[in-house]
Parts: sequence; structure tokens; C-alpha cells
Amino acid sequence: MKCPNCGYEMAEGKLYCEHCGEDIHIVPDFEPELEQTIQDILEEMHEDMTGGRREEPEEYEDASGASFEEDMIQEPVRRKKIWPKVLFALLLLVFLTAGGTAWHVYSFYSEEYQLNRAEQYVGQGKYDEAITCYNRAVELDSENVELLFELADIYLLKNNKVEYEYLLREIIKNKNTSAEQLEGAYGKLIAIYREREDYQTINALLLASGNDNLIAAYPNYIVDVPEFSINEGYYTSIQPLKLTATGSGKIYFTTDGSEPTQESTQYTAPIILENGSHIIRACFVNDNGIVSDVVTKEYHIEYNDILAPEVSVLSGEYFAPIMIEILEEDDDVYYTTDGSDPTYTSTPYTGPIPMPLGKSTYKFARIVNGVTGIIAEREYNLVIDTDITPAQAVDSVVMYCVETGKITDGSGRFDDSEDRYEYMYLYAANINKTGDFYVIAEQYRTADGNSTRTGNNFAVNVYTGERFKLQRDDGGRLTLIGIEAEISE
Repeated sequence: MKCPNCGYEMAEGKLYCEHCGEDIHIVPDFEPELEQTIQDILEEMHEDMTGGRREEPEEYEDASGASFEEDMIQEPVRRKKIWPKVLFALLLLVFLTAGGTAWHVYSFYSEEYQLNRAEQYVGQGKYDEAITCYNRAVELDSENVELLFELADIYLLKNNKVEYEYLLREIIKNKNTSAEQLEGAYGKLIAIYREREDYQTINALLLASGNDNLIAAYPNYIVDVPEFSINEGYYTSIQPLKLTATGSGKIYFTTDGSEPTQESTQYTAPIILENGSHIIRACFVNDNGIVSDVVTKEYHIEYNDILAPEVSVLSGEYFAPIMIEILEEDDDVYYTTDGSDPTYTSTPYTGPIPMPLGKSTYKFARIVNGVTGIIAEREYNLVIDTDITPAQAVDSVVMYCVETGKITDGSGRFDDSEDRYEYMYLYAANINKTGDFYVIAEQYRTADGNSTRTGNNFAVNVYTGERFKLQRDDGGRLTLIGIEAEISE
């Protein structure tokens, strides 16, 4: 079949010319000859109905010389000849009207026609007309989700991102959307919000989907609420509340019932819930700045136990000397380092304790009237990055004492008796914020085995090995006195 407009050979079944874009009508346009024929019929009908009469003088006579009376006799004959022509004209008008109506009905109810016209309009840059055609196609085939995608793309070509986003959201809500189409719609929506750096909306969109595969595909945009280690409710003992969250980020919380923000307290250690009522609210903020929903839990703590001592240093690994202290009231506090629970026979706490090198376990408890309170347990691992060991520090101090003549050899003897001086490592500490040192104590050991501290202490820099005498001034403050010059003299 050839296009009547341009003569281009068209494929069978096509309703428009792919070459010139002209519609192919079911009822073709009138040919000039047909129009002339219709015109002639109508004129002849008019002549027959009027009898070909025109204004004449009073003495009527037709062209053939017939009188008026003769012409009147012939009138019924003429009228009989008119009716076939009238009927033909009426039938022709009905046919043309029916053809036009049929074409209109077909084009209005044909999805293929609407899509073909839309394709033409898009090619011509007529996006509004294309949108009208697509909307009609969607009305005709409401279950075809691909039509919504194509309509959304036209809105994007028109730079109407509001309608583009709206249609994509309609697609993800459509019950006819396949898994593959759903993934595509979510991908396009996420691209929109990612361009705006609106990560919060991406998070809400993915969580609302309830689709595990989608959530797994975009882990950087998912922020779950913090998890609480204990359920809310009533407790009869102190409760350490731990908060955790999945992913990289920070947890913020409040204890006064207010809304947590990034200006609130950052969670770094368990929240100790003591006597009273507590409202804990927390949220998680990941590295993309996406804020989770807020979790609120309420607790009521009521107990008569002896409170655990509050220890200054949390459990963990440390890389520089640090002192362990009991905060607030430290009376009646006892501690152990062997893993056993404290008793009256354990070491009483009298002041800051230097953290020992390596791994250690401390248990602290208040013991009042023979009743042991709640135990606070801490585990530490102190590792100092140096090549100098405590044993080498002790040897260095012994060498100093030999070189200065205080002792005669490494055994610590100073005369012919069996008495001797001994030097032992005590702990590592930061002294007066001037540096980290191994502290070495001197003691006097008699021949019968009794040992007594002499009060002389030394400090050896853990990084340089430099040696000092360690003394207290009149105010009880530790001071470092250099001793290297004594050897050189």
C-alpha cells in the first residue's frame, strides 16, 4: 500500500506514513471528480425541483414553445425522476458521516494509534501532544506499566521533574509492576535524590519498600534505629544500658526526654541507670549524614544495694601510661587483680593506681558493715610502643649505682656482709606531663631476708632510656632530678 500523500510504500497494517507522518484515513479524501459529480447531482436536483423555471413575461412559454398549461402537465413526470437522485445524495452523505465517525472512534480507542502518534510528536519536539496521546494509551491499557515509564521519560525530556518523580512513585505503588520494573523505578528515584544529596529521603524510601533485595543493594543509604541492650521496664538493680547500631556512624542520646540531635551527647560507653525513672531517647547518624528514627525507652530503677564504685577508666586497650581512679566517694573501696571478688582481706583503695603493662583485670567493690556491694569490673591491656623493657630499665639503674660506687656489682652488695640493695620495677607513669617513665624502687634486703623500702626511687624514660632520680618536693609533688651528669664526672 502506498501513502496517498507522498507515495511512500507503507507496511501492511500501518495507520500512518513513517516517511511523511500523514494519517491514512479509512475513508479517503474526496477526489475532485467525485466532488464535481456530487455538485452536478445537487444542481440537477435543484433544476428538477424548480422545473427549470425562471422569471418570464406574463405570457409563459418554455424553450420548446410549450405553454404554461403544457409545462404543468409535465411536472409530475419530472418529480418522479428527482427521487432517485435525492436518495443517492442522502446515502452518500450517510456513508461519509459514518466513515468519519468510524475513523474517529477507531483512533480514540486504538492504543497502537495513540502510541504511534505520540512517537511522531516526540520526534517533532511536541511533548505536550505526546503526553496527551500517552495518557489516552494509559487509559486504554491501565495494566501496562511500561507505558508509565515511557510517559515519565517524556516528562523528563520536557524537564518536568516533578511529574517525572510522581510517575515513578506511582510505578512502585502499582500492583502490576514486576520485580525488574520495580528495581528500575527505585533506581531512577534514588538517582534523583542522590543528585540532590537528599540521602534522608533515600533511606525512608528504601525502608518503606520492605524489599530486602533493594535494601541490600543500597547499604550506604540505610540507617536503622539504635538497638537497646535491655528492654524498658522496672528493675530492682543498677542497669548498664548499651546502645548499638549497624553501619559506620555515631549514636546520639538524651536522658531528659528531649529529642536527640547531633548536638546531643554522643554515646561512647554504657549508660548507667541508677535509682529513679529514666527516659532514654537515641538516634543513629551514619557517615552520609542520614539520621535514623528516634527510639524512646523508659526505665524505672529501684534498689537498696550498695552502689558499685565509679571507676575513671573504662575497659579497653591503651597505648600510654594511665592512672586508674575511683571517682566521687572512695571510702570502703577494696579491689583485686586476680579475678576474685573483693573482700575485707583484699587491697583497700587509697589513691590512684597505675595501670600495669599488658593485660589486667580489676574488680572494685564497696564493703560496708560486712556487706559487699555491686562489683565494678574492668579489663585493660596497656601496650607501650618502645624497644626499652622494664627489665632493661632496672638494669640501667643498677649500672648507675655501680658506676657511682653505691654497690660493687650487679648483685647489689656494697661490703663483705650478706646485706644488699635491690632494685625492682613498680609501674609505668606519666610524670608531671613531661613524659612517660618506668618507675624503679630501691629496697634494702638483710641477710635474714627482710626487705625494707629505702625511699629512693628512679625514673627511666620509656622511649629514650634517660635516667632520673624521682623525689617529692615539700608540697608532695613528684620531681625529676637528672643523674646522667654524675656519671660523666
